[in-house]
Amino acid sequence: MAGPFEKLKQSLARTRVGLLGKISQVITRRKIDDDLLDDIEEILIEADVGVAATTRLIDFLREQASQEKLTDVNDIFGLLKEEITEILSRGDAPIFSEDDKTPVVWLIVGVNGVGKTTTIGKLATNFSARGKMVIIAACDTFRAAAIDQVAIWAERSNVEIVKSQTGSDPAAVAYDAAKASLARGADLLLVDTAGRLHTKSNLMEELKKIKRVIGKALPDAPIYSKLIIDGSTGQNAISQVKVFTEAVGCDGIIVTKLDGTAKGGIIIGVAEELGVPVDFVGLGEGIDDLQRFDAGEFTEALFE
Repeated sequence: MAGPFEKLKQSLARTRVGLLGKISQVITRRKIDDDLLDDIEEILIEADVGVAATTRLIDFLREQASQEKLTDVNDIFGLLKEEITEILSRGDAPIFSEDDKTPVVWLIVGVNGVGKTTTIGKLATNFSARGKMVIIAACDTFRAAAIDQVAIWAERSNVEIVKSQTGSDPAAVAYDAAKASLARGADLLLVDTAGRLHTKSNLMEELKKIKRVIGKALPDAPIYSKLIIDGSTGQNAISQVKVFTEAVGCDGIIVTKLDGTAKGGIIIGVAEELGVPVDFVGLGEGIDDLQRFDAGEFTEALFE
């Protein structure tokens, strides 16, 4: 069985081919000049690295090539690796603060189909295994399957769940779960919410209501909004982060389905343009396929 780093490398294979593989093709027997940098810029954009991050990377390559009088195109990979690590390192932040009072609340949000409920199950398993008392709030009351699915995850993870009937007010479920987490001395409350298009203002208002209600029930508790992004989303992820941030904030993102996409470069784009930390990356369907994000390991896996 592949270890965590090997799993990460395998999951980034398609992104690696779409990014570094194409750069390898264009640098063959060429010198470092504006034409080459233009070609690399086009590849970075096509690989969903994003305009802001691409501009930074190309400016860095140009500046270093000039200052150090570089002529060997193979130096380009070392420079890209260095600067990408620097961009992503801003996301290397602890997911819990020593000053946080418990229960800590994670409001799990995102558009439809990104894997929120499955991710919550994996998070519950992860933190429960580390000795944390976790409660799940089943606030996706629109889909009966969602309540059943997260209940199965709760049982599998050996954590408690607060749920209601399909069609119930999600804010009411959130309130009950918040009160229960306080009464039972929970360390972490994971709030599952219904998937919603970031363009639907009424659904975004509902998210705000859920957060407000939890704040009233737990006035001293830290409430973190964690946005789930599908790794295959590409540049649309930028607009998703912006809109969810405006509604309920965005304290971190969890990128799912990296194993099935060539668009993993979007992590670099989000980090550069929005400065939002990446907390976890999803690398498959297995219960252990949710890894804590590490900038150095991610970049190393991308370039190997």
